[in-house]
Amino acid sequence: MGQQQLLLLVLSVIIVGIAIVVGITMFNDQSASANLDAVCNDLTNLASRAQQYAIRPEAMGGGGGDFDNLTIQHLTSDPTNGNGTFALLSAGGNLASIQGTGTLDGDNDGNPCQATVSVNIDSIVSMIVNNR
Repeated sequence: MGQQQLLLLVLSVIIVGIAIVVGITMFNDQSASANLDAVCNDLTNLASRAQQYAIRPEAMGGGGGDFDNLTIQHLTSDPTNGNGTFALLSAGGNLASIQGTGTLDGDNDGNPCQATVSVNIDSIVSMIVNNR
């Protein structure tokens, strides 16, 4: 009887250990996913501000119909927040591109989540570069 109880105890410890490891993995995956969602949300906000800049007349500090002379300072006073870092990759004519790099690395490969938006005067297209 004592040997059977010892076996059940060891089996219980193994099952609890596996459950803890699975829980930690699921939590890390969820955190990375939430960070990517937050970066995409911030990029959409910055893209909207870029569109506002483009349609604003030059006399009022805007682009007058295009993205020429657009800088990241036109979009935000601080391109870094708790979700990540944002950069204006290109701007000119009727197209601008903004990149966001998150703060979390969900799969521990050394690369945090990353997304890019292409902004046209009448549309926004998001692309996830690295989802972890």
